[in-house]
Amino acid sequence: MANFEKAPAEVQEILSKPIQQLGLKLEGSPLERFVLQLYKELDAKKLKKFRPKCYLTDEWGCPNMEPVIGIPFYLADPKLQRLESEMNDIEDARQVMMYLRHEAGHAFNYAYALYKTEEWRNLFGSFRRPYRDSYKPVPFSRQFVRHMEGWYAQKHPDEDFAETFAVWLTPRSNWRRRYKDWGAMKKLLYMDRIGHKLGDTDPLFVHGDTDITVDEMAVTVGEFYQHALEQQLTPGELPLDTDLRDIFNISRRRRNNVRPAVDLLRENRKVLVDKVNYWTGVQRPLVKKLVETIEAKVSDLGLPADIKCEREYLTEVAVYATALAMNYIARGKFIQP
Repeated sequence: MANFEKAPAEVQEILSKPIQQLGLKLEGSPLERFVLQLYKELDAKKLKKFRPKCYLTDEWGCPNMEPVIGIPFYLADPKLQRLESEMNDIEDARQVMMYLRHEAGHAFNYAYALYKTEEWRNLFGSFRRPYRDSYKPVPFSRQFVRHMEGWYAQKHPDEDFAETFAVWLTPRSNWRRRYKDWGAMKKLLYMDRIGHKLGDTDPLFVHGDTDITVDEMAVTVGEFYQHALEQQLTPGELPLDTDLRDIFNISRRRRNNVRPAVDLLRENRKVLVDKVNYWTGVQRPLVKKLVETIEAKVSDLGLPADIKCEREYLTEVAVYATALAMNYIARGKFIQP
């Protein structure tokens, strides 16, 4: 449990508790308002018969093509939210709704078995296409909508539809204007038409089977996060010294109004991770590790930051991290030996 030694006392006390004994419920939790918001948005789109069941589990998803939505258990408890924030960066309100709309798209697809129709296949592709966690998107392609971080719609036809549904569902998304002249528009028009067509139609599949629920999760909180840590990719040792010295290069004459550069990076870590993740599509945990590696190296080198140039530093670090991330996508490594 060495990774949790610095955790606050109130978090330490739950690390040894099995998740199933925490009494976590969606009803009455901080999550309930988001689920109700999702249902209001479905109402606004006249989807009167579609109400996917939501439940607490280990991760976001619609398990085994079932029309239900699994939500990570840590979002239902303030102490767990704090732990998740330290480990992986907790989803904020905007991201929670983005994920709910995306998963609702999967659930809608499965509830009405749209993926089995010829029109769906012609627009989105074969549902039977192999699903790969590692994929190489075409950046800025206008054949796909942009909703979640990265170029997620390009991962698989099922993800393409879920992202299209999410954009269509999002209030004030102005999708007709935003995607005008895009190849993705034909998918959005299909979604708009099929949404109106099925609004008063009962789903073919209503009550889907859930995956593992919080009441079945016998592992402790500490074991869950220890396993998550072990599964995460890491950037490894990166030779960043020369580049970072170049970025934070200050002449001796200008060292009167400086502060540690690592403080500047730590204060802006989430923004840097958000933007690099969004524009490159590299997995968020790996981007976070990359940014933290840059921070650690800046700290080790004792690099200063001129307070008057902080905006320029952040711009350059963001571009630098993005270049490393794009190299990872193209070559499988951040830096070639």
